[in-house]
Amino acid sequence: MSRVAGGLALVLVASASVLIGMLAAGGGALRGAPPRSVAAPGGFSFAEVVERLNQAVVYVAVVDSTPQNPHAGLPGAPDLSVPRRGEGSGFLVDPRGYILTNHHLVNGASRIRVRLADKREMPASLVGSDARTDLALLKVEGQGFPFIPLGDSDRLRVGEWVCAIGNPYRFDHSVTVGVVSSKGRKIWDASFDAYIQTDAAINPGNSGGPLINAAGEAVGISSAVSTEGQGIGFAVPINVARAIMDQLRSRGRVSRGYLGVQLHELDPDLQRLLGAPTPRGALVLDVLPGSAGAASGLRRYDVITGVSGQDVEDGDQLVRAISATPPGTPVRLVVLRDGREMALEARLGERAGSEDEEEASPRPASAEAPAGDAIGLTVTALDPSTRASLAIPKDRQGVVIKDVSGFSPGMDALAAGDVVVEVNREPTPDLASYGRVVASLPRGGAAYLFVYRPRSHASLLTRLEVE
Repeated sequence: MSRVAGGLALVLVASASVLIGMLAAGGGALRGAPPRSVAAPGGFSFAEVVERLNQAVVYVAVVDSTPQNPHAGLPGAPDLSVPRRGEGSGFLVDPRGYILTNHHLVNGASRIRVRLADKREMPASLVGSDARTDLALLKVEGQGFPFIPLGDSDRLRVGEWVCAIGNPYRFDHSVTVGVVSSKGRKIWDASFDAYIQTDAAINPGNSGGPLINAAGEAVGISSAVSTEGQGIGFAVPINVARAIMDQLRSRGRVSRGYLGVQLHELDPDLQRLLGAPTPRGALVLDVLPGSAGAASGLRRYDVITGVSGQDVEDGDQLVRAISATPPGTPVRLVVLRDGREMALEARLGERAGSEDEEEASPRPASAEAPAGDAIGLTVTALDPSTRASLAIPKDRQGVVIKDVSGFSPGMDALAAGDVVVEVNREPTPDLASYGRVVASLPRGGAAYLFVYRPRSHASLLTRLEVE
């Protein structure tokens, strides 16, 4: 249940009796007198908030549909088939018995039971879940349940006090307090992640429980924690949950609009290179063939600054706007192309489920260019047999990276086997053209490489410094 992202070892904060996750619950502010306002770090207490919110905390127990043998692999192990069990928490968000928790707790579960704060136990049904946001919605039968009002995670400020409520290591209704350390963290999915980072202690068992603000509102759902550091926990913003809960209630899944473009951050150097008047907008790095973006006429290096009357500040905002729009909807895109503003029409497709991609790249062998060029690369020609064996598209003409020897920060994104297609928007289909472009780069300047990665069929843009 662990994954590694961005060089930081992270785990979904779940603990299990065999393998499935144990997630912690939390509460939100129930109806009643508001808590005292924050006067100072030493003068404010979450005691009143927690006293009211614990009523809406639930304990969740699951049995996985795939049994396993816990002694498998040991000499003389008995032939057993034991159900995988997990336990954790969620929190009520509706008086009709709807419970918000994490997808990774209930994914694959054949049976789910919850225990309320008053010790009542009852079966729960899975209404729907969404792997991309790690959220799930459960339902128990009944009416008049205490519930947690949802806050506005967009209004959270770094340094603001928050508390997490959960069941770490079966210590029911444990409360930890800390601050919002950062917002918008990306740890799994660069397109969708916008995690809240907090130093409120989050341990195995907290996952699925809420992060609470001083007003007694749920502003996040605890989800992951760093295994390499202390005080580094992550929560899904409650506004993300709010946006998908209606779809989970009505359809049991989330349907998202899809434009079919790969985006890149528009930094100041790229802004100058593209002739963009401001750093605002989403830079199109690549357009998928047959996608809505391709049908609309979008091109590489277009900067999308608006969608259906809504300004686009960056790529994250564009992804959220498109994903929140139903598939099949026509949208109007405002695009800056080579310094000129234009409008394009696109009819959105539907985004498919997420898939893990292999990041390893092959190391083809061929004739070499001189080692250690001005941007710290050794490249080789892309021969026809390599192109055919790796199924490299015809529009990806370039040279293959054989060795990475430079020290630019952008070097971390490159690997042997990557195909350099363009340098500063200049095509490099062969060694001669690549050599001419690199030789023309001013020393100390920036070189933006558009790169194709054959193994994962992905594209990337990285900035290197010219030595």
